[in-house]
Amino acid sequence: MDIIIFVFIVLLASVLQTSTGFGFSILATPFLLLLFEPREAIQINLILSLIISLALISKIRKDIDFGILKRFVIGSIIGLPFGIALFKILDIDKLKFGISLIILMLTLLLIFKFRMNQTKGRDLLVGGISGSLTTSIGMPGPPLLLYFSGTDTQKETLRGTTLAFYLFIYLVSLLIQVLFAGTNQIVWISSGLAIPIVFLGLFLGQILFKFINQGIFRLFTYAILLFTGIYLLLESWK
Repeated sequence: MDIIIFVFIVLLASVLQTSTGFGFSILATPFLLLLFEPREAIQINLILSLIISLALISKIRKDIDFGILKRFVIGSIIGLPFGIALFKILDIDKLKFGISLIILMLTLLLIFKFRMNQTKGRDLLVGGISGSLTTSIGMPGPPLLLYFSGTDTQKETLRGTTLAFYLFIYLVSLLIQVLFAGTNQIVWISSGLAIPIVFLGLFLGQILFKFINQGIFRLFTYAILLFTGIYLLLESWK
């Protein structure tokens, strides 16, 4: 039964990642935590997310905003060590609780038409937060998604820039996780078994992307964030 659940999680999250540019870690990580230990769930997510970014980067290169990407990377370099420190010293339930509150609060601000201007300083800050979330729980997506939604960024730019950023952040975060938290065979065997499912999800997600307009894309974004925030909140209370 766990294998079926694992396959379903990976397939759905891969479709979401390909069609929106952000969905794999946001959807997969909370459910992988039900099947694996925190370290295993985070590292499986990092490996599969890295594979997705590698597979898609050549197709979305034209949509990348390289100025924003550069500032995200610089900011994330500062945030990465803070994330692994939190992972090492804090209980995973406390991390999930704090992140769920942040996601829910910011999502409600977006639903009620909260908007912000995109600035270089905010690019650096968002990159830093994303970096810390990647090494702590393997989820860089929420701050990027909330930021891009708040600045009314087009879905193509959102997808392209986030995927390019993920290519850097997932690789570095995986190396930091393995170095400071260790790894095991379960992580690599499970990741290897999931690769064919990931590529099936990539194919289906590319088809879906063509049919998502900007309005539906925004509503879909809010629904995913609310679901993730509520789910993490409930999980942290168990």
